[in-house]
Amino acid sequence: MKKHECQIRVRYGETDQMGVVYHGNYAQYLEIGRIEWLRDLGISYKNMEEDGILLPVISLEARFIRSAMYDDTLTIRTVLNKLPSVKIAFDYEIFNQDGDLLVTAKTILAFLDKYSKKPIRCPEEILQKMR
Repeated sequence: MKKHECQIRVRYGETDQMGVVYHGNYAQYLEIGRIEWLRDLGISYKNMEEDGILLPVISLEARFIRSAMYDDTLTIRTVLNKLPSVKIAFDYEIFNQDGDLLVTAKTILAFLDKYSKKPIRCPEEILQKMR
């Protein structure tokens, strides 16, 4: 369906003594991919929250294939394969500057009402931008 790519450079503080990216940092890389995917559609997390919509991660799966290293330029490919309802699922692939596939991942997020903290359906204006 809708695909977006963005790039980031691995910072020194994201790595261990061997220059390898610590596995916990990949969740942040996925978030960058997701936020930029939404921004590309004209959807802002900040505006959603101001409108009373929260989008917490309820599931994260990752498969680590190769290590990202300090100063690598990573391409984060974010894909939405299905229109959301109460949940939205993103698939990701992260590549290094040589085109090597490093990580595949999936996140599932839930649309919540900011005040009641109860699940809600994806707002129609967001669905329209995703179509």
